[in-house]
Amino acid sequence: MNKKNGRFYGALTGLLLIVSLAAGTLAETPPVETRRANTDYQPAFAGQTRAPGMKTNETYRVDILAQDLDKPWALAALPDGRLAITEKDGTMRLYRTDGALSGKIVGFPQVESGGQGGLLDLLPAQDFQASRILYFSLAEKTAEGSLTAVGRGRLSDDETRIEDFRVLYRAYPYYNVGAHFGSRLAWGKDGSLFVSTGDRQSAGTRAMAQDPSSGYGKIIRLSPEGQAETYSLGHRNVQGMAVHPLTQELWASEMGPRGGDEINLILPGKNYGWPVISYGNEYSGRRIGDGLTRLEGMEQPVYYWDPVLAPSGMSFYASEAISEWQYDLFVGGLAGQHISRLKIRDGRVIGEERLLENENQRFRDLAEGLDGALYAVTDGGRLYRIGP
Repeated sequence: MNKKNGRFYGALTGLLLIVSLAAGTLAETPPVETRRANTDYQPAFAGQTRAPGMKTNETYRVDILAQDLDKPWALAALPDGRLAITEKDGTMRLYRTDGALSGKIVGFPQVESGGQGGLLDLLPAQDFQASRILYFSLAEKTAEGSLTAVGRGRLSDDETRIEDFRVLYRAYPYYNVGAHFGSRLAWGKDGSLFVSTGDRQSAGTRAMAQDPSSGYGKIIRLSPEGQAETYSLGHRNVQGMAVHPLTQELWASEMGPRGGDEINLILPGKNYGWPVISYGNEYSGRRIGDGLTRLEGMEQPVYYWDPVLAPSGMSFYASEAISEWQYDLFVGGLAGQHISRLKIRDGRVIGEERLLENENQRFRDLAEGLDGALYAVTDGGRLYRIGP
């Protein structure tokens, strides 16, 4: 990627950030989180929260490629090396390999762009090179209210619009609160498409996360034939999903309330507990429900944060370009204003590192590029490259 439009950060020259820090033995290092927790809940097992801190030993660099995106929400690498980026108000951009940013690409249905809504995630079809098809999630706006919808359309030959957009799935019912849409997308190993939905952030709707007949608070599997089924339930607001490059397991990041942000390994048919169990409290400080953190028949998070990270998009790092990052999970933090790098072994988090925590940015989404770098977009309109 051409970096002529980006700024370079760092302590060495004020323009370039080079990171090369010695990593100690993880079991001997303190956690990166030092603030007091919001709750007095105890983890269910060692390492479920506040994992030992770690630092990257290899050298990498951080570049800002663009700073004028309009409320970007998601990005995805295309097969030719370009990046496709959604903008919340209902447009898409392409970041080209020569460093140029396209104009606004239109052609989407009307979106509920207020609050947490908008044009949200995107994924290229697995045959994108031939079909030019892209899949999108969005907060669909109607006279009845809004909901999470998934659709697909074709990128026009002149790359100015999305043609023949068609909605494939709607997470009913409609509701008039512009929050907790979920909306992250991920491809399954069999060609199925996973989409997350939120509980819509209302005392009157959160219980629907436990209702199998409701579209709220679920991870939905859309088969290659277009049939929708509930894959897992009991979710508050999953804004990150990624498939492990080796195991093909589906992982998700979930926003908790006041404390209790989660990383979960998603298994078919499992119940992830919301709002019956949680490691967080209400924003008022009151317990949620009966104040339970575990209950038979409900899954424990692999990891949780308290205070919150406000985890959004995430990506496993598959490249060998930075070898000590390989297969680590990178999670964008909104309230935390950094990227969390998690080292996972045998289904447990054994180390955590904070990246870019001095940038003062809300990291909305992450994706690995074809060049072995991670790319990130922020609510402030920036596009970052993080890599060799």
